[in-house]
Amino acid sequence: VQLQASGGGLVQTGDSLRLSCAASGSTFSTYYMAWFRQAPGKEREFVSAINRSGRSTSYADSVKGRFTISRDNPKNTVYLQMSGLKPEDSAVYYCAASSLYGAVRNPRDFGSWGQGTQVTVSS
Repeated sequence: VQLQASGGGLVQTGDSLRLSCAASGSTFSTYYMAWFRQAPGKEREFVSAINRSGRSTSYADSVKGRFTISRDNPKNTVYLQMSGLKPEDSAVYYCAASSLYGAVRNPRDFGSWGQGTQVTVSS
């Protein structure tokens, strides 16, 4: 599956932003989807994930209560709604797809990646 992330930008502390990730080339609904982020000099870290039906989600503690992941299978798209943004949320955000089942969070378990979209939160 090919993934194309979009929606990043420069915002101020407390603002909201919605990222989108459009999938193509394979049956989107068969993939477990997630968002990761990577700040300069840091390792790529898990942000949020959603199962195939969209009924089960998980979040990193650092974004819980502020970010919401969702998916629209007919539109082959996964979203990340981000609110209450903080400067420490600044990073390149990547969407990823996994064929595995269960609560997958390790980047190595995701076989397809989008190109990344930059999110910068100014203080």
